[in-house]
Amino acid sequence: MPQKANIALLDYAGILLAVAMGVAVALFNIGFFWLLLVFLVLSVAVTKYGYEKKRELGLYEHERSWENVLANGFVPTMCAVFSPSVGWGAYVGSIAAITADKFASELGVLGGEPYSLLTLKKVKAGRNGAITPFGTLMSLDGALLVGFAAMPLFPGVDLWKVILIGLIGFGGSMIDSVVGVLEEKGIGNKATTNAVCSIFGALAGLALL
Repeated sequence: MPQKANIALLDYAGILLAVAMGVAVALFNIGFFWLLLVFLVLSVAVTKYGYEKKRELGLYEHERSWENVLANGFVPTMCAVFSPSVGWGAYVGSIAAITADKFASELGVLGGEPYSLLTLKKVKAGRNGAITPFGTLMSLDGALLVGFAAMPLFPGVDLWKVILIGLIGFGGSMIDSVVGVLEEKGIGNKATTNAVCSIFGALAGLALL
């Protein structure tokens, strides 16, 4: 019988850190909190999707640590803390970027053989700095979902802003892949790569939203 997917996604330290970040975000803006929940729900969905194939490829991570939570959540949390001064754009941009990256990494491995951004040659699934056409498309879709979720939560988010949020998230995901090339060469790690992705989304959101 096929093994069922483990429900756990975070270790205990990761859960505690995620709760602390969620409380901090909610204290500054309840809309931020709802958008964070959207990210969490979408993340669980794409992580569980295609579980059997990911397990066969050795790419399914059923439990992530506090380091992963910190790498993805620190920048959005700081954007929430400073939102009274900088507005909501940086927060939404950072959430769009980490969502796009999550879609690209979790769904891209199901979309055929990836290509290395460094050599443009086919490489093994799950390799840092590699992309698939399907994963690239899914990264845009993930960011657009964040944009649509933001429409009822923040003033002035119309269809054009939704598209812009989608492009910001897509850009963050591509930056993540580019930085992943350096990770393959021993420069940085998964946490720093994720942090760069969220920083790009925050800066782009601050400038464009």
